[in-house]
Amino acid sequence: MTDPRCRGLYVITDAGLGRGAALVSMVSEAIDGGARLVQYRDKSRDAARRREEAAGLAALCRLHGVPLIVNDDVELASEVGADGVHLGRDDPAVATARRRLGEAALIGVSCYDRFERAVAAAAAGADYVAFGRFFASATKPDSVRAETGLLRRARRELGLPVVAIGGITPENGGALIAAGADMLAVVRAVFAAADVRAAAAALARLFQD
Repeated sequence: MTDPRCRGLYVITDAGLGRGAALVSMVSEAIDGGARLVQYRDKSRDAARRREEAAGLAALCRLHGVPLIVNDDVELASEVGADGVHLGRDDPAVATARRRLGEAALIGVSCYDRFERAVAAAAAGADYVAFGRFFASATKPDSVRAETGLLRRARRELGLPVVAIGGITPENGGALIAAGADMLAVVRAVFAAADVRAAAAALARLFQD
């Protein structure tokens, strides 16, 4: 693991759990609780709202010194001055994102349960790779199941930060860190909680043990 930005709790927003000013407030609480990386994720076609929310989060994250990543949308990341982008299988190539966002951009790639995809991402210049889901996930209930051996192998062979995602809670996250995860990426475990700050803090403490 070589990038100091990629260690700790990685929170991912969900439009179904908060929008507009409420979303920005929730992310602020998550950062106060210990989130170290924020991803803005909204699959809707409401471009105006998405830009407003992303810009608000970019300002908030800059204030706290926490990187903001935009899911899928390289152009939106560029427009709002986000720190990087997260790419899935149907998104632009790492090289395309790098050209648009610059050498300092933080570019992550979803690798699901496929180690060969992580190898390709590393070769293309990705800054981190993400595997999952590891547990049952309400956000992506039909996604493929990944095994913890992927984390161990990636940590051993790739030399990149490794993110684990999918159904992670304070109760099961420690095992993923022990297996090699540098970051735990969560959605509902933080943003569906009655107390967002406390939920983030419970997950962030796993990295202090």
